Amino acid sequence: MDYHQLSDSAILKQIGTFVKYHRMEQQRSQDQLATDAGISRSTLSLLERGEKVNLITLIQVLRVLGQLHWLAEFEVQKTISPIEYIKLQKKYERQRIRNSGLAADNPPSEW
Repeated sequence: MDYHQLSDSAILKQIGTFVKYHRMEQQRSQDQLATDAGISRSTLSLLERGEKVNLITLIQVLRVLGQLHWLAEFEVQKTISPIEYIKLQKKYERQRIRNSGLAADNPPSEW
């Protein structure tokens, strides 16, 4: 399904259908799920119908349904560009150690 083509209300209905499907798969009533999630049955009903609810409500319901793994899509993966990677490699390449610090501590010997 191309979610870019859907309206916001159509996406909310998809989320509601998802929640209702998993609730019924687990053979839970709305009252049971709402109680376990710490929300009212009417709020759960709104969610399942695709109405607007708080984001925290969705998280609570997904947690109880064991569906929080869907939130992995929101993880931000830090990536590094190939150019930055090369710069970092050069920075950490083995460099010649200079004894400039030793020269200041030890006066030059006379020949």
